[in-house]
Amino acid sequence: MRLTIIAVGRLKDRPVLELCEEYEKRCRAFLPLERLEARDEAAAWERAGKLGGRTVLLDERGEQLDTTAFADWLGTWRDRGERHVAFLIGGAHGFGDADRRRADRVLALSRLTLPHRLAQLLLCEQLYRVGTLLAGHPYHHA
Repeated sequence: MRLTIIAVGRLKDRPVLELCEEYEKRCRAFLPLERLEARDEAAAWERAGKLGGRTVLLDERGEQLDTTAFADWLGTWRDRGERHVAFLIGGAHGFGDADRRRADRVLALSRLTLPHRLAQLLLCEQLYRVGTLLAGHPYHHA
């Protein structure tokens, strides 16, 4: 199963970008991950549509999971033969109600409002962590 993060806007903060790239690189051994940019929410949906598969919208009103539960549902999709999952991160104003209804799943990284760059970094790390959990790797030791 391949994972793609599609984020509205460009990640300009060099240290955060480097950390995202590091987790993206680490993740490849477990769940291949790539990050893409989109100019706006409509373009993010368009990119996700071209990739096919499931769509997960990141939104503070979404479901909050612990890492093990996150790994369980991604593992279930993988085991059912899903080939691709796209994670959409909106811009400053996020996604609307129609977008939340359209998504296969709506996920909240936190009830806190996070800056775009930190949400992307947190998601990259959690996807790496999920990949290690699914592979039985000792990285996750909660």
